[in-house]
Amino acid sequence: MALTRRGFLAAGGAAAAAGLAGCASSTTQRFTAETAPTAFYDDPGPDLPPGDTSYAEVYGSMTDDGYVIPAVPYHQIDPQFWRQIVEDPTGEDPGTIVVDPNEKLLYHVHGDGTATRYGVGVGRAGFGWSGRGQIQAKKHWPTWTPPSEMIDRQPELAKYSAKNGGMDPGLMNPLGARAMYIFQDGHDTLYRVHGSPEWNSIGKAVSSGCIRMMNQDVIHLYSHVQVHSPILVV
Repeated sequence: MALTRRGFLAAGGAAAAAGLAGCASSTTQRFTAETAPTAFYDDPGPDLPPGDTSYAEVYGSMTDDGYVIPAVPYHQIDPQFWRQIVEDPTGEDPGTIVVDPNEKLLYHVHGDGTATRYGVGVGRAGFGWSGRGQIQAKKHWPTWTPPSEMIDRQPELAKYSAKNGGMDPGLMNPLGARAMYIFQDGHDTLYRVHGSPEWNSIGKAVSSGCIRMMNQDVIHLYSHVQVHSPILVV
C-alpha cells in the first residue's frame, strides 16, 4: 500500500533535514545554477489514465530523436508500477515530484487532488538518500559519466570517465532518454531522475542511488515537469 497523506507529510518533515549525497549513476560534473543545462526538446506526450487507453500504447515501441525505444513487456511488471492517475496522497503543492523509495513509486502532483503515479527503481541500501530539492535542469538523451568512486569499484568503466568524455547518449546509456538534475540549496547533488533501458529494475532497489524510470515514463514525466520544480524524496 502506498503512503497515506499523513504519512507523506510526516516523512516530508523528517526528510527536509536530511542531506543529499552523490549519485553513482550520474555525471561527476557539478553544475551551478547559472551553468546548468536548461530544458531540451520539451515534447509533451498525452496524459494516459488507464481507463482511457491501452497499456500496449503507453509502453509500446516509440521513436524519439532517431532512437527506436523498444516496447516494454509491461505484463511482466507488477501493475501497481504502471503509469496511472491516482488520488494524490502527498499533500504537496501542484508540480511537485514526490518519490517514495519504500514503495518504489514516484508521484507528480496535479492541481486537482490527483497525481500521476509512476513505478521507479531506487538505490540499494548504502546508496539511498532523502531530502527536498528542486529540478534545476533537464537533459534530453544525456551523456553518462560515472564518478571516480564507481570507477574505483568497477575499473572497466574508466573508458567512460570525464577525462574520456563519458558514454555517448543512446539506448544502452544508463541515464536513458531523459535526465532531470536535482539541486539542493543551489548546489548540484549529483542525483538524477532518469530513464533506464533496464525495465526489469522498476519496482526494485537495484541502482546506485538515482531514481530510474522506464524510458516511456521518463519521457512523459519530463514533458510535464518545469525547471525549478520542487522534489521530495521521503
